[in-house]
Amino acid sequence: MASILRVNTLTDASSNNSTAMSTINQGTAKGWLLASNAASLTDSFNISGGTDNGTGHYTYAFSANMGNTNYSVAAGTAGGSTFFGFNLSGSSATGNHTNKIATDGGSLTDDINISHVAGDLA
Repeated sequence: MASILRVNTLTDASSNNSTAMSTINQGTAKGWLLASNAASLTDSFNISGGTDNGTGHYTYAFSANMGNTNYSVAAGTAGGSTFFGFNLSGSSATGNHTNKIATDGGSLTDDINISHVAGDLA
């Protein structure tokens, strides 16, 4: 049988640092990933897998869906210093998000993917 712990606030042992549960629930990352340039996950949270859609274009599926498409994705790369990552505006779905990696000149390129997701889970 499952049990439930119901609290309003969490605090450390000295009671010097406390946080309301509403802050913890709404203020934490709902997903993050580090993936190779072939969308293979190196490490992640709430990401079940990745798809390489072509040069510099990747889609990552959530393990637990987002509540709606009004969430934020910060995307980047751990590769070359002239590359940057971005989430495709308007392409996010409750079950996945899509990233692209490009050079500073705007050409899509394969590179390591990093992204963080904030929003409400379903």
